[in-house]
Amino acid sequence: MRSKVVRAIDEYIARLSVKYCVEPDELFSALVLASENRRSTCGDLSITCRSKLRDRAVLLIKRGSKVVAQFPVSRVFLLEPKSPIEISRRTEMLRGHLRQDIRAPRSFHINDSRTGMKRVNLKAKVLEIAKPTLVFTRYGTYAKVTNAVVSDETGTIKLCLWNEQINLISVGDILQIENANVCSYRGERQLRIGKHGNLRSMKDEVSFEENENIPCPRCPR
Repeated sequence: MRSKVVRAIDEYIARLSVKYCVEPDELFSALVLASENRRSTCGDLSITCRSKLRDRAVLLIKRGSKVVAQFPVSRVFLLEPKSPIEISRRTEMLRGHLRQDIRAPRSFHINDSRTGMKRVNLKAKVLEIAKPTLVFTRYGTYAKVTNAVVSDETGTIKLCLWNEQINLISVGDILQIENANVCSYRGERQLRIGKHGNLRSMKDEVSFEENENIPCPRCPR
């Protein structure tokens, strides 16, 4: 049975994964890597192993130059075959903290979005689509990824797209984005469509006149 101290560390790190919008298994892998190689990254978080003893390691997490957390983790935690962070996110203790993530999706404007928001709905126009790049994933497979710049009447934001999502949109399309997460990558906000999200082009449903009501913030009015 896991001790109360170990469970407390699990739950604390789980809260960090929620606050900084990183997947629990990715954060756990980054913590293990830092304990082995002194340093690692997870999203826009950097992790450094400050000291390492036989039974524990002291890890420092920073976001840019800002210290996020510093805590000891036991060898037992680091040797877990499966991420204990994901398990802790599901505990009763964390449900109150995560309740905001399971409420009905809400509609926002781009300038209302903040890093860490979940289940965000918004409508936006596609301004740019970068050339896709091929990346090697942690699952041992290759995937295509790109960023599109989308806008509404309040501002612009990058929309991260993977594989088949890339072919769903074109420059000039009006998108209905549903159940998106607002994350931060290299200090810049971006939208991500998770496995529960949806991305739909409204070009067949929205008239030209309606499209004109969503201006480009970069253009003079």
